[in-house]
Amino acid sequence: MSCIPYLQMVRLVCVLVLLIPGTVVSQDRISDAALEHAKELLRSTPLIDGHNDLPWLIREETGGDVPAFRLERENDFDTDIPRLRKGLVGAQFWSVWIPGETAAADSRRIQLEQIHTARRIIDTYPDTFELASTADDIELIFSKGKIASLLGMEGGYGLNNSLDSIREFYGLGVRYMTLTHNVTLDWADAALGEQRHGGLTAFGREVVREMNRTGMIVDIAHTSPATMLQTLDVTRAPVIWSHAAARTLVDHPRNVPDAVLSRLPENGGVVMVTFIPSFLSKEVWEMEERLWATDAALETIRDYREVWRAYDAEFGAARASINDVADHIEHIRDKAGIDHVGIGSDYWGMLDMPTGLEDVSGFPRLFAVLIQRGWSDEELRKLAGANVLRVMRKAEVAAHDLQQDSSPPDVTTSELDAPD
Repeated sequence: MSCIPYLQMVRLVCVLVLLIPGTVVSQDRISDAALEHAKELLRSTPLIDGHNDLPWLIREETGGDVPAFRLERENDFDTDIPRLRKGLVGAQFWSVWIPGETAAADSRRIQLEQIHTARRIIDTYPDTFELASTADDIELIFSKGKIASLLGMEGGYGLNNSLDSIREFYGLGVRYMTLTHNVTLDWADAALGEQRHGGLTAFGREVVREMNRTGMIVDIAHTSPATMLQTLDVTRAPVIWSHAAARTLVDHPRNVPDAVLSRLPENGGVVMVTFIPSFLSKEVWEMEERLWATDAALETIRDYREVWRAYDAEFGAARASINDVADHIEHIRDKAGIDHVGIGSDYWGMLDMPTGLEDVSGFPRLFAVLIQRGWSDEELRKLAGANVLRVMRKAEVAAHDLQQDSSPPDVTTSELDAPD
């Protein structure tokens, strides 16, 4: 989740509008032929989306009661089964986010509750979803016409500084963990948090190593550039950014600098491009910065939706477009290579996604835009999911090799990060 986590430092982080009356971001026309070509490709290649915050939305709306949310019918948010089907989603990482501000005494409990909610989504609709644990599982589930479902922890807050928790959460189905969210941990600096460590501490480096050994993919979205670079120094497996964009195009602290992108060929990692408008559009990001001082009580997704609608009604909203997403994808391809880019939408229940990508039904339109820009089928298949499948397989191999050579470590932050 990329928006609500700003709660203690901003007041209107994801009200992604420009207060310029009559200004609208248009999108180029998508031809019927390009759209049908995109749909045909995604019927034969699993589209793997790296990030969707549906479990937290269900927590807010129904207290975690998955059947009560009625995913089988279209809702007024952005994710449901009918539109996932229209969007030809082949595999989904469901984010099991918890707020970085969560008290340590509650973090493990809430983390387990979120994992339980994500697992209930899968179990409640077995004709649609099936839990995947490996790259091979994704391909098998996709061949059965179902949406392969995986879990991604967003922020290491639920670890409570315990390496044992990495193994526990992996056993419950978590296949990637974002090292931080927007709050700096005891062992890693977040992009939007206090810069306390200069990147990773000694214990933070041990977290990366244990994730490698366990087989959990290291996600460095949300981390500071120093944390990104130090993680690349330490990791024995490819990393991902489950939802991020290119910092050269938009100087948002959550985006990935070119100096980091240039290291991806040696690591093998993948930046999964997000649809969050302030990451994609300079104008939206600049306006969002001005709106941070707005004194509005924003505690839930519905709070954000109501404020967004109010600004929309008064001023008319200008948003990022589907072409902005394509621009970031192409920048990452040009700087890091076609093997190092993927899709990580970060749908989270708000109404502010780019024009043309307002909900999960829009993925084929994005691929149609790229087809019209001259992308080959091979390039599109890599973007859709082949790159992420490769990362998963390399992480699986690295874990197997590391487990042959080492035992689970038994160290703590107090031992590794104690003051001299």
